Amino acid sequence: MVPLDKLAQITQRFEFLEASLNAGAEPAEIARISREYSDLKPVAEEIAAYRRALDDLAEAQAMLADPEMKALAEEEIPRLRARIPQMEQALRLALLPKDAADARPAILEIRPGTGGEEASLFAADLARMYQRHAERMGWTFEVLEQQFSDLGGLKELVALISGEGVFARLKYESGVHRVQRVPETEAQGRIHTSAATVAVLPEAQEVDIEIPASDIRIDTMRASGAGGQHVNTTDSAVRITHLPTGIIVTSAEKSQHRNKEIAMQVLRARLYEAERERVHAARAADRKSQVGSGDRSERIRTYNFPQGRMTDHRINLTLYALPQIMAGDLSEIIDALSAQDQAEKLAEMEG
Repeated sequence: MVPLDKLAQITQRFEFLEASLNAGAEPAEIARISREYSDLKPVAEEIAAYRRALDDLAEAQAMLADPEMKALAEEEIPRLRARIPQMEQALRLALLPKDAADARPAILEIRPGTGGEEASLFAADLARMYQRHAERMGWTFEVLEQQFSDLGGLKELVALISGEGVFARLKYESGVHRVQRVPETEAQGRIHTSAATVAVLPEAQEVDIEIPASDIRIDTMRASGAGGQHVNTTDSAVRITHLPTGIIVTSAEKSQHRNKEIAMQVLRARLYEAERERVHAARAADRKSQVGSGDRSERIRTYNFPQGRMTDHRINLTLYALPQIMAGDLSEIIDALSAQDQAEKLAEMEG
């Protein structure tokens, strides 16, 4: 059961924020107060509903002493008693610490892993899958950097996905994705296994990550198009090296100014995520067990084309719906991963 004094503190804080907004706080404060108010509102609503249910139960139990009301109370009490555990569970979920990055846009990075050209073709399939998923969700999918192989596979994709709760939904996609299928180039019809890596980073704001000019080296170089086509003959491509970490980011669009902008955006996201992972690792070291650490070196999922199935190894979920999944229908997988994540956080909070 959730301690009532803790619930009272949250309610008081919510009422204070509401009063501050109505009183017309300083403009600089309004944005900060509004964010906290929005975060607390669903929690405050769950608390109010839970307290009403407790009051209703106490009232019904008091009615047992009244002969005229006893029959009604006896009918009402089991219904209220059955509802309260469900409300407690909803309240526990609402009280889970929020990931500050959940509401942010995400930077998606896809690169082929082991498997040569087949891995590049699979990386391109994954890119289409995420683009279609973004369309289904009403999100925008903006390609920041894209390089193709000679056979139309993908050497690299960096995209910015914006919309409602993007990072909250896509953060479970980071890791090694493995494919098992017969490549088009395979004459013997043998099944090959190859892989691609996916990284999903919350977009970082300039206020999150300040990068001193002394920490970066910017090089310009000649951009080259896919397979030698559309070669840009000016030195417009930009490579930024972050000297303290050795992280290198490149962008090869036509505008050198835009390239620097894109490269800095991706660099900020990578540094922001590195810091989040450092904090996460420090917390995880205190836990006795984890179902999945989210480490990018983990193989998280297998797409088996001959059997039409997808298996997510972190939660042992197998779905025989590969065509729909590759067409961007990821909701069932993401919902299951999100539920598992919530269950782990609840166990950690109550352990």
